[in-house]
Amino acid sequence: MVEKDKIYTLEVEDFANEGKSIARIENFVIFIDNAIPGDTAEIKIYKTKKSHAFGKAVKIIKNSDKRIEPRCKYFGTCGGCKWQNMKYDAQLSYKKDGIYDSFERIGKIDSPDVNMPIGSDDIFYFRNKMEYSFSDKRWLTESEKDTEIIDADFGLGLHIPERFDKVLDIEECYLQSEKSVSILNFTREFAKRNGLLPYSPKTHIGYLRNLVIREAKNTNEFMINIVTHDHNEEVITKYSNEILQKFNFVTTIVNNITSKKSQVATGEIEKIYFGEGIIHEKLGKYTFRISANSFFQTNTKGSEKLYNVIKSFLPDKKLGQLWDLYCGAGTISIYLSEYADNILGFEIVESAISDAQKNTKINGIDNCKFIAGDLKETIKSYSNIKPDLIIMDPPRSGIHQDVVDAVIAAEAPQIIYVSCNPQTQARDLEILCKAYNITAIQPVDMFPHTMHIENVVNLIKKT
Repeated sequence: MVEKDKIYTLEVEDFANEGKSIARIENFVIFIDNAIPGDTAEIKIYKTKKSHAFGKAVKIIKNSDKRIEPRCKYFGTCGGCKWQNMKYDAQLSYKKDGIYDSFERIGKIDSPDVNMPIGSDDIFYFRNKMEYSFSDKRWLTESEKDTEIIDADFGLGLHIPERFDKVLDIEECYLQSEKSVSILNFTREFAKRNGLLPYSPKTHIGYLRNLVIREAKNTNEFMINIVTHDHNEEVITKYSNEILQKFNFVTTIVNNITSKKSQVATGEIEKIYFGEGIIHEKLGKYTFRISANSFFQTNTKGSEKLYNVIKSFLPDKKLGQLWDLYCGAGTISIYLSEYADNILGFEIVESAISDAQKNTKINGIDNCKFIAGDLKETIKSYSNIKPDLIIMDPPRSGIHQDVVDAVIAAEAPQIIYVSCNPQTQARDLEILCKAYNITAIQPVDMFPHTMHIENVVNLIKKT
């Protein structure tokens, strides 16, 4: 019997979900943090259950041949880049294996033919958006616990995994550009110098909630969005003036204000302090308008690769009717607009629909129409129209059963299903494959050093 708090020396066999690794004691499975397949490690058990246990590698005795030295000093504490200690080609290989396992185990798809993921051109500094949190509960690292930390009640950085109230105060990050980190560190210094208090999700007292930084990789436009609990024009004006004096690359500054208790970095009110309140990004020959709360794929170069995979699955002849489900700000619709006579985009978020409509005007496109509303209902209103192709890019939770039924009922000759969660994608494919055959599975890596992957599946209607 595996015992809690006991240390076992084990050989790590494989990866599991959520970035954990697997080892076994006889046939008893141990899910492990901070180890990669091929390691031999001392594993301390921190939780036991009847069928499995959870442990953490406290000492690596023998390194896996896939192991490398992580670049970030916060690795192992911050949960953002759990695979940064593994060679990138190994990361891609394990992501492919994860899709294969999900499709076979959850989707009941026999021997799915999964292509090797298309890798990210940049494995550092690739994100175009970072969302940092303020907290009055700064997470203390092991080295800091033995020292007197004067500002333990102020943190600006990233949340510790599974701790909504604790933030790791970070001074460097390799996900976004060095410009982003310079803004992060300046903002911390400004807040402390001016006695600004972080908002507490427990007491609901405090002012500063989030710092959201967006940068357009192809146009070099740069947005700072400071999210606060209430409106203080004097403070944000001073902050904006100092930012503009110090950082001449910033093109817009906005203040989102929210009194809601939920920890979401969007505001009920938005104030623009500099610039247009938006930035623009280019994908291929198209330009997209991005507001502070717009959804936009976080890896710009990866987005182009993803959309080109979708484009490669289009039929040789021009489509008559294309449906883009969960269309967001219309990026896929616009990117593919020249390949169809008419495109209908469906999306529940009204602000995204507004962005989509503005994006069509920016690009001079007149064959895209966007419909706002719950997809379960709106799609029924167009049941008299038979699409030649349906593209679906749902959230991580996948597709509602009613939507799956409506998609099958639409009888489109082809479906392209894009997903950031192969597990829910596999669940939906089990149903879709009653009417469709899978002809291609192509992952695209948008998230280096994590277990996450975008996956594109091409489906052709059975005859």
